[in-house]
Amino acid sequence: MAFLALSNVSKGYGTGPLRSEVLSAIDLQIEEGEFVAVVGFSGSGKTTLINLVAGLIRPDSGEVTLRGEPIRGAGPDRGVVFQNYSLLPWLTVGENVGLAVDAVSPTLGRAERDRTIEQFVDMVNLGPAIRKKPLELSGGMRQRVSVARALAMNPEVLLLDEPLAALDALTRGSLQSEIERIWRRDQKTVILITNDVDEGMLLADRIIPMTPGPRATLGPSFEIALERPRDRTALNHDPEFRRVRNEVLSYLAEVRRSRSALQADQQDTREYKLPALRPRDLTAQG
Repeated sequence: MAFLALSNVSKGYGTGPLRSEVLSAIDLQIEEGEFVAVVGFSGSGKTTLINLVAGLIRPDSGEVTLRGEPIRGAGPDRGVVFQNYSLLPWLTVGENVGLAVDAVSPTLGRAERDRTIEQFVDMVNLGPAIRKKPLELSGGMRQRVSVARALAMNPEVLLLDEPLAALDALTRGSLQSEIERIWRRDQKTVILITNDVDEGMLLADRIIPMTPGPRATLGPSFEIALERPRDRTALNHDPEFRRVRNEVLSYLAEVRRSRSALQADQQDTREYKLPALRPRDLTAQG
């Protein structure tokens, strides 16, 4: 039995002719301690996939399970790091992280609570900024707070929903290294949602492409048999890295071509007769 599993999961939004089928027949099995990256196109339903695992939404059909038990709602066993940080602007770094500490350990004494908060803030190298508010931080620092808050819940599964997409290249590279360092230390189960194939290959044990929406599903799983820690500069010269990267990119390009061709065939070619309307002459007198 897989540690985390999605079995024939489908999800859509809306009703009647306006209904949009986002995900269709998703099957995914993840082992405990595994780092999996899901890559795909914008609008393919990657965030919907994360929200299903987080328990923020329920599938229309199929089942999401953790340790064999159905996921029926949000819980501290799953921590989420969102792309937009989701920090409370009126609270300091320590207070934002403290929200997670209080949620999972409400009976901690004041001193122990403060030590716990400091531990997780230091884990993402933000000790000197613990009393600053989000508006005083850079984008990369805010995302570090978001990571620390998720880790403070001590989740079994860490869900990363394109957490680095809005960051500049240098900050993104720094946080990639930070995420891998934390994962290697704690060996938590991680699902990373990204549209960057190189990022997925740098961090994950395997990478799974998602087909374009609507009715997106998952493609084949590509194993990444590269030693850790991985050096992003050295990877560019590694033949195994280049082979897997080319296979993933080729798959994504092919499914996109196939989907575009299908949509072209299904285009509505019916003719519509419009009513013969004429604008009213507002200059007419009387």
